[in-house]
Amino acid sequence: MTIAAAMTGPAPLPLSVAIICRDSERTIGRCVASVRGLARQVVAVDSGSTDATVRLLRDAGAEIVEHEWLGFGPQKNLAMARCREAWTLFLDSDESVEPDLAGSIRRALTRDDAGVLGYEVNRRVVLAGRMLRYAWQPERRFRLVRTGAAMWTDARVHEALVPADPAERRRVGRLAGTLRHDSIPTIAEHLARQAEYARLAGLDARARGERGSVASLIGSPVAAWAKQMLLRRAFLDGWRGWAAASISASASLMKHLAILDACRASGHAGAERGP
Repeated sequence: MTIAAAMTGPAPLPLSVAIICRDSERTIGRCVASVRGLARQVVAVDSGSTDATVRLLRDAGAEIVEHEWLGFGPQKNLAMARCREAWTLFLDSDESVEPDLAGSIRRALTRDDAGVLGYEVNRRVVLAGRMLRYAWQPERRFRLVRTGAAMWTDARVHEALVPADPAERRRVGRLAGTLRHDSIPTIAEHLARQAEYARLAGLDARARGERGSVASLIGSPVAAWAKQMLLRRAFLDGWRGWAAASISASASLMKHLAILDACRASGHAGAERGP
């Protein structure tokens, strides 16, 4: 059964939606519902949910692949390998397509410009029940691509979608509209997740031979906060903007602490300067 089953209105597009998930019952319903009637197929790769995620996906008509965790990029590549349609839209389980973005996707795929490899979309975070207008904006993400024409890198965190063919000459366009991101159930939970991402980033940095420094440890969090509050004008989002800027600063701090830890573990602690 496809996600388009029993739908009325405009015909679904030649579009597959690829989702990776685990214990995502809080957001998976909104995620899948947002592409109902838009996509012909939804593929979800679940890595061991113990909550109602799989049941909710099954009830929504998604095709479910249960597979052990391989990493963000490899897991997404596994999902795309099951996609049958001409185009694939990648969604995180806490993301959903707003109506304005759905309209842009429909127009783009109907036009089917041969010179386009895929499209970036703009993601906006919901914090404490309100979508941020300034903090973390714009946040362009390459998510819509011709199936098989790109692949995800295997970085432990901050994986990227890149052309499968190094000689690829087709361009990546941009779509109007909003990709909603319900990534912050509570700020405490979000910070705990950022700590794990920081640990993974530290491992990636060590693998690349990066050497941490006290200067980066001090300067990068300050720069991250200033970027949001001053350049992105996060203060116009009220206290939520202040919180977003502070989250960015803390994420930067944790990342650079993790890099220093990774450097020490690999015997490069001498690269740092300071006490």
